[in-house]
Amino acid sequence: MVIYGLDIETDTTIDGLDPVRSPVVTAALSTPDDDEVFTGTEPAILGALDNRLRALPAGVLATWNGAAFDLPFLADRAAACGVALGLRLAPDPTGLPGHDPLPGHAGAYRASWYGHRHLDGYRVYRADVGPLLRVSCSLKAIARLVGLAPVEVDRERYAVPISHVAA
Repeated sequence: MVIYGLDIETDTTIDGLDPVRSPVVTAALSTPDDDEVFTGTEPAILGALDNRLRALPAGVLATWNGAAFDLPFLADRAAACGVALGLRLAPDPTGLPGHDPLPGHAGAYRASWYGHRHLDGYRVYRADVGPLLRVSCSLKAIARLVGLAPVEVDRERYAVPISHVAA
């Protein structure tokens, strides 16, 4: 079974946690052959990501907190932009508590995107690894645990004043 990794970035200058207010500004997809980054207008990002996932052989789409954030956020933003996605969400009553749900949603979801099933790595770590090893289940803490050096962004250095953002 092929595993693909998916992550999104949202506009945190507005409110990156609310899909009503904040657009998707980047999506990244890791495949066994390459890492792909989708940029441009939000409809272009969503359409290109959807087309790419449609073209890939069926596999597992792995995310970090995608069941409660990335995938419902993408679904909401696609609906707002009028972009059809092959993403299907079904409420998951077994979702783990731990933080407030995405605005406009009751909780986490089970998902599929074309022939790809979804695996939320956060839920696996939060349920088993975190309590067993007594480590934080943040993505950066887990990356350090497995020997990876997470990227640290100097938000002060790279912040763009809102007056410089094109309307």
